[in-house]
Amino acid sequence: MKKLISTFILVLAAAIAFAQDYAKLTAAFNESYAKEKNAKYAEATSALKALYDEKSYEINLRLGWLTYLQGQFSESMGYYSKAVELMPYAIEPRLGIVLPASAMGSWDLVLSHYNKILSIDPNNTLVLYRMGLINYERKDYKQAYTYFEKVVNLYPWDHDSVLMFAWTNYMLGKTREAKILFHKALLYNPDDASAKEGLGLIK
Repeated sequence: MKKLISTFILVLAAAIAFAQDYAKLTAAFNESYAKEKNAKYAEATSALKALYDEKSYEINLRLGWLTYLQGQFSESMGYYSKAVELMPYAIEPRLGIVLPASAMGSWDLVLSHYNKILSIDPNNTLVLYRMGLINYERKDYKQAYTYFEKVVNLYPWDHDSVLMFAWTNYMLGKTREAKILFHKALLYNPDDASAKEGLGLIK
């Protein structure tokens, strides 16, 4: 009986401690959101750093975002990297880490995380679209084509994807397909200057 009572007391103490820690953490997150809303990013960061736990996925993810907003890209990548380590199959920290990575021009790292996301979620249209843009900017139109084609097949009337697919077809010399796609883009946005420019180039 004494052992049972002792065990109960230990469990109760642990539950109370957890509740207290949770209350402090909740208050810190609430403070950080309020400070961020007023663009006080350093104060928002400090609110969480006061309770920093390297094993907390949520704190690392949030600090990754807040330090990114302050232009502290190396520090931001460190927090996001920790979040990735803690939850290797989570997509959100990888989407987060590409923000400071791209700001620093670390495009190989960006592509590495995008490819990992696609290995987890092959139909992630945000990443497919961004991969298409990266390859288009690199003038690798054949590779860009594969990404934009998949997005358009999944979302046939997504304006930005249809427009970029149109331009990619044009760059590959597929003018008939490009013309159709430019017209589709104009159905969504009749005043789209880019789509009109594309049609003007097609004789």
